[in-house]
Amino acid sequence: MRRTVEAAPGHGIDILTLYAFSSDNWRRPPEEGGALMRLLRRYLMAETGRCVENGVRVQVIGRRDRLASSLVREIESAERATSRGEKLWLRIAVDYSARDAILRAALRLGAGPLPGNGSDPGAPISREEFSRLVSECPEQRAHDVDLLIRTGGEKRLSDFLLWECAYAELIFTERMWPDFGAADLEDAVLEFRHRERRFGTVPAAAAARSATASAATSAINTLRDSGRAQPDAELAALAMP
Repeated sequence: MRRTVEAAPGHGIDILTLYAFSSDNWRRPPEEGGALMRLLRRYLMAETGRCVENGVRVQVIGRRDRLASSLVREIESAERATSRGEKLWLRIAVDYSARDAILRAALRLGAGPLPGNGSDPGAPISREEFSRLVSECPEQRAHDVDLLIRTGGEKRLSDFLLWECAYAELIFTERMWPDFGAADLEDAVLEFRHRERRFGTVPAAAAARSATASAATSAINTLRDSGRAQPDAELAALAMP
């Protein structure tokens, strides 16, 4: 994982999300889940200092109520220590489910008017506002996914950033995630930049939209195979301009 994190900023990537443990992974043998959680805790303990030095902000997304208290404390400590990082925003998805995130957003929407959306519960909500609910970062602009890379020969999303991946470009590679390095990331970014993105429009209109959006932050997403327990993320997502 360190190779990808260190290489990301050099490709203009400023948001990287790693899928460490999905909500469905609780169905795995308890010893495997426990090993993955211990590896995550050790990673945070070992890498938080390096993240601070390199300007990397760490944030963990997903549920925390089912995590061990020692891991939650380590997560909170890492988030506090790296909160000023501006070079790369590293998000780690733990006990995460995109479908559950969408469901929670819908429930919040049904509970009453959103802040800044007026007092009328029936007032229309924009996609951007709903995206912030899904991402559970209401104070920040939501980021759509531009490129999703699945490693290990798998060809599925595995309940990962489903709302954000509406117009994501997809790349599938036989490379296993533990072997995925800087050169693989460079190849993926190069292929992405050569693709024509239309967003439902004709090519000329799509080109104009891409030019307009070039100053905004987009997202690239990477997924690894899930065939074996590793200290690295099971799926990863990257964001770039």
